[in-house]
Formats: sequence, C-alpha cells, structure tokens
Amino acid sequence: MRNRLIAANWKMHKTPAESTAFLASLFPLVQNNTSAEIVICPAMTSLAPLADAARGSSIAVGAQTMHWLDSGAYTGETSPTMLTAMGVTHVLIGHSERRQYFNETDTTVNLKLKSALQHGLVPIVCVGEHINERNRDLTEDVLRLQISVALEGIDCEKLGPLVVAYEPVWAIGTGHTATPETAEDAHKIIRAEIRRHAGEEIAAGTRILYGGSVRPENAGSLNGMEDVDGALVGGASLESDSFAQIVALFAEQPA
Repeated sequence: MRNRLIAANWKMHKTPAESTAFLASLFPLVQNNTSAEIVICPAMTSLAPLADAARGSSIAVGAQTMHWLDSGAYTGETSPTMLTAMGVTHVLIGHSERRQYFNETDTTVNLKLKSALQHGLVPIVCVGEHINERNRDLTEDVLRLQISVALEGIDCEKLGPLVVAYEPVWAIGTGHTATPETAEDAHKIIRAEIRRHAGEEIAAGTRILYGGSVRPENAGSLNGMEDVDGALVGGASLESDSFAQIVALFAEQPA
C-alpha cells in the first residue's frame, strides 16, 4: 500500500510564534502515529522557525510555493535553494489560489516541478476543476491537461517523489466536499494520466491526496477509497485537535 500523507496548508495564517506553539501542541497528539506522513506548510515567514522546531521529529515542513530558479531579480520570490537551506523538504506547486490570484499556469507548474525534483524537494502538485467546468462535464479534460503539461519533458525515472493533490476548486473553503466516490473517480483519472506519461510502476506508486474542505467528519470515508492516499487540509489544519483527528483517521488501514 502507498504510505498515507497528510499535509496542512495554513495559507496566510499564523505568525512564527503561533506556528511553533501549534507544533508543540500537535506533537503529543500524533506521537503514536507510525504510518502516516505528516507535512505542515506554513507561511514563508514561519518556515525557518518551524523547520527548526520540527527537526528530529516525524513531522516535515513544506513551502506553499517557490520560484523555479535558484536566484535572480524576482522581488518577493523564494528559490528552491533557499527552501532546502532552511530544512524544508516539501513544496506545494500550483495550488488553485496561486493559479487564481497570482497567474500561475500549467506551464509554470511544469517549471517548478522540474526544479523541485532537481533540488530534492518532494513536490505536491495541485490540480482540480472549477464548478463551471464540472457542470459542463469537463473534469476529465481539465485533469488530464493539467497532469499532462505538469509532467511534460520530465524523465519518468525522476518522478518517484511526485505527490499529486486533487483539489476540486468548487469545494475549497466552501464547506462542500466531493463525495468519496467523486474523489475516487477523479483520482483514477489522475492516476491513468500519470500511467500514460510515466508507466505503471510510477503511477501505482504515486500518492494522490484529496484536498477540498477535508474535516474529521469526512476523513474516514475518504480514506476508504482505493485511490485516495491522504489529504491536503486547509481550514481544519489550523487547530491541532482537528488536524490530529484527520491524521489518525487516515492512519487507519481501510477495511
């Protein structure tokens, strides 16, 4: 079975002090977890202190985005070398809010994915459709295109660390969650497209997370789906109790 991965995306929340306090409260709640991988993705200002606080623990720290170049005149950007120097091990790429508000495209996702793999970062590539695309039965077309462009020009032998997060845009922050069956259908489409580009072995080993209003109330049923390998958690990850509950539910082996 693919090892479960639970990632917290804090978005633009928590100061450095609040971030390290959260981690201190989370440690005892997940100390018995031995099966699910936990990643916290805080704001850029909290990356260094959180990475220091998590060092030596089973909790990894990821960035919410990065530039694909190592350096340059790109005001406000953070390079992959800066991330690894801080002890960051994971990075979100192509989150829907980055696409919506900051003009991130499938092409820049491809550039960032290549760079993340080159620098030893575990990339969590986010894909998903808008409500108007779902209503027009374009979900499969959108997902296949996003995955296809993201993987373009990448040697399949380098894709072992790849993680994909399916985040239906219509479910993010709305309280509306895709049913487990809807999520499973989308994840199968994603896995099939990875298989087409990189072969059966890579496709079978790639973890595909669900992201879209994941809460303790629905985590267990999502975990029961064959192709759901974890979760990208937004609002419910801001409180250590609810996030720990989600980790525990995904750590359970599905029946």
